[in-house]
Amino acid sequence: MSMKALTTLSEDEQDFAEAIRSFAQEAVQPRVHSMDQAAQMDPDLVKQFFEMGLMGIEIPEEFGGAGGTFMMACLAVEELGKVDGSVSVLVDVQNTLVSNAFMKWGSDELKKKYLPQLAASKVGAYALSESSSGSDAFALKLRAEEKDGGYVLNGSKLWITNANEAEVFIAFANINPELGYKGITAFIVEKSFEGFSVGKKEDKLGIRASSTCELRFENCFVPKANILGEVGKGYKVAIQTLNEGRIGIGAQMIGIASGAYEATKKYVQDREQFGKKISSFQGVQFQLAEMRTEVEAAKLMVYNAARLKDEGKDFVKEAAMAKLYSSRAAERVASQAVDLFGGNGFTSEYPAEKFFRDAKIGQIYEGTTNMQLQTIAKLELS
Repeated sequence: MSMKALTTLSEDEQDFAEAIRSFAQEAVQPRVHSMDQAAQMDPDLVKQFFEMGLMGIEIPEEFGGAGGTFMMACLAVEELGKVDGSVSVLVDVQNTLVSNAFMKWGSDELKKKYLPQLAASKVGAYALSESSSGSDAFALKLRAEEKDGGYVLNGSKLWITNANEAEVFIAFANINPELGYKGITAFIVEKSFEGFSVGKKEDKLGIRASSTCELRFENCFVPKANILGEVGKGYKVAIQTLNEGRIGIGAQMIGIASGAYEATKKYVQDREQFGKKISSFQGVQFQLAEMRTEVEAAKLMVYNAARLKDEGKDFVKEAAMAKLYSSRAAERVASQAVDLFGGNGFTSEYPAEKFFRDAKIGQIYEGTTNMQLQTIAKLELS
């Protein structure tokens, strides 16, 4: 497959992306500044995500979803990211992490119970990280003790995206620390479960409207029927789901980079200095060319990984490469945007500074840059 073919979208995909683009401009854009300032997602906007079918893109139609592809989920994340990284990641986590995990690992009963809810009305969250387990993802201290037809969970989680809005959580706990990672099990926890609560919301540099919170488990009982996958196989659920999720973050990053580029392109064509549009200066033109090339290169890598995933081919290395490159590209492009906006780029009145702040998280969550490099090197040398 040629490089050009990788970015070619089908007519259905083009129509889908255009619909999301219009929605983002009409419904999301007017709320971006106020949500960022308040560090709060607009609840009415979340309802619209469900009405648009954005929260169940890959969920089969039999469960109330759109029955779309992984590529379509990535296109939605990208288009939303062009306007707001916070909105983008909320939709990303719902689709590429939570729904994907249910579809791949859920029992028939779990699918029938939760997939319709995730498609229609309930936000999901993916709870893996803890204070002692960031890149060392399996150093979990959340414990699960078997009792009375289920498990009692005790401990906490940190940095959980969508935590404020979510009603369904995939939480990873260890049933036997002596077994190491082979004791890790994935549990489905509902917000209403006794002993479960959402704690402190983090005050963040970027993606401020996206809620990132602590979760607390205090003798929280989870029935055995709510085990996702098999007991002791939670590490497989985590690894394989995050491999897919990294492509979603790549899509978010190319969205942020594209948004920063387009805003800058418009600005330099309007802004005058020395009696000329600053877009007429060769130095500015070269900087724009660099930015556009970075965006396109990142897009090629993300689309390639998404296509491989949809075709059922191995995509782990490509996903790591896509996340690595797109997150770096987003930071570079957004930084250049601030430079070309000049003093205006340093103020919240213009969009450049927010794109810059939002871009930084791409090199941290769902696997840091160093973890992506490790994955790529390991697969190259194996």
